[in-house]
Amino acid sequence: MKSLRELYKIGKGPSSSHTMGPQKAAQIFAAQNEGAISFSVTLYGSLAATGKGHMTDVAIEEVLCPLAPTTIVWEPTKFLPFHPNGMTFNAIHANGRPNTSWTVYSVGGGTLSEGDHPTGVLPPSPDIYPLSHLSDIKKWCYDNGRAYWEYVNEHEDSGIWDYLQEIWEAMKRSVERGIEQEGRLPGPLNLQRKAFTYYVKAQGYRRNLQTRGLVYSYALAVSEENASGGTIVTAPTCGSCGIMPAVLYHLAKGHEFSDIKILHALATGGLVGNIVKQNASISGADVGCQGEVGVACAMASAAACQIFGGSPAQIEYAAEMGLEHHLGMTCDPICGLVQIPCIERNAFAATRALDSNLYATFSDGKHRVSFDRVVQVMKQTGHDLPSLYKETSEGGLAAQQLV
Repeated sequence: MKSLRELYKIGKGPSSSHTMGPQKAAQIFAAQNEGAISFSVTLYGSLAATGKGHMTDVAIEEVLCPLAPTTIVWEPTKFLPFHPNGMTFNAIHANGRPNTSWTVYSVGGGTLSEGDHPTGVLPPSPDIYPLSHLSDIKKWCYDNGRAYWEYVNEHEDSGIWDYLQEIWEAMKRSVERGIEQEGRLPGPLNLQRKAFTYYVKAQGYRRNLQTRGLVYSYALAVSEENASGGTIVTAPTCGSCGIMPAVLYHLAKGHEFSDIKILHALATGGLVGNIVKQNASISGADVGCQGEVGVACAMASAAACQIFGGSPAQIEYAAEMGLEHHLGMTCDPICGLVQIPCIERNAFAATRALDSNLYATFSDGKHRVSFDRVVQVMKQTGHDLPSLYKETSEGGLAAQQLV
């Protein structure tokens, strides 16, 4: 299992799979093909089906067009075998140098893979965690009298806490920027930003309802920043980036938890997301929105339970509920934009994470279905979903004509 640095990434929205991943791939290919006289890039499957709404072509052209003429080819009905988000880069060279081709996949959270046929182009990323199932890590915690964040500390290098501090600062900035913004989001839906309105309205309610309203506003703020191409943190993806910041910002601001407590919560939540990424998927194109919003909710549930002093068993239970109650959620963005239903889903999942924490802390942590089992069910459910419900904008809500 990889470092948390591979899970939490600071970058620009609106999509880790459709913008961050392809742009990173373009940068790698450009570096390998200096002096090319032209480029062409073929986008396949889900990457092509919603690529224009996600500005995939813009992300790639920003890198390649300054170097040589670039053509984008869209193949939304053709799916490569390894993953729905496949792309093939081609470079034409002069002076007798052979032309080059490279097929790569954007597998979620801005991560790239060469699939089953690695060429060595991608830099190696070592596995640093010896355990990759939450049940095994939970046992380690009880056997050693440690917490989940201490397992992270045991296997990451000494700079991980400085890195998580950077992540936390970026999350806070995305909340605070988003709350201050008003106006229309980009794209044909003409959707108005809501974060500022929710934030102001929440101030007028009594404490219990005010809390909900503020959490909504924080999640909306980050998700709206993402939809506008602003800088956010993948947690675990751009499409689900509002959930962890909303919960953590609420806990830091509303309950005055220190930065060190927030960093421990980030580590615990990151461990949960990493486990899903290792054993299933965090790609909406692969397993539907359960792999994005569902996993983010599980991460935030575990993080909240950690910060409120939950036992390893209670934290595992909170994460299990956060994911279980999103099983089967489709990825069906209208017009291929990360706006409807994505932004609202972030707001609801943030409050559901707080509910999962509360429910788990009321319990003794014992429950019948383990988090690891739910991860496997999510993977199977996602693969059983027809492709029109997995980020192709062909089914579900995406089939509604709103514009």
